Amino acid sequence: MRHVAAYLLAKLGGKENPTEADITTILEAAGVEADTEKISKLLSELEGKDLNEVLAAGRAKLSAVPSGGGGGGARSGGAAPSASSGGGGGKVEEQLEKEKEPSEEEEAMTFDLFG
Repeated sequence: MRHVAAYLLAKLGGKENPTEADITTILEAAGVEADTEKISKLLSELEGKDLNEVLAAGRAKLSAVPSGGGGGGARSGGAAPSASSGGGGGKVEEQLEKEKEPSEEEEAMTFDLFG
């Protein structure tokens, strides 16, 4: 990834076709040891290709990759108590009510960090 980042930095810096020396210089300036084998492979893979097209193709591939999370949704309360357990649903309701109500300390701690 470092080698790709250095290649992109060279392109942003105005190099139309960054060389191994350009990438090595950037990496060494950042205090990173350059791997000539990885740089050579990167340059051979990108040779003759338009960088914008390569990036667009990569974005298209990444859009199909699940990124985890799944977003919102209701909070799960776990399994419902069974009929033979003798109830106990009151405790769950009390606990949910306690979680919803902020304490006085929490309300007092609300402040605006930037203003």
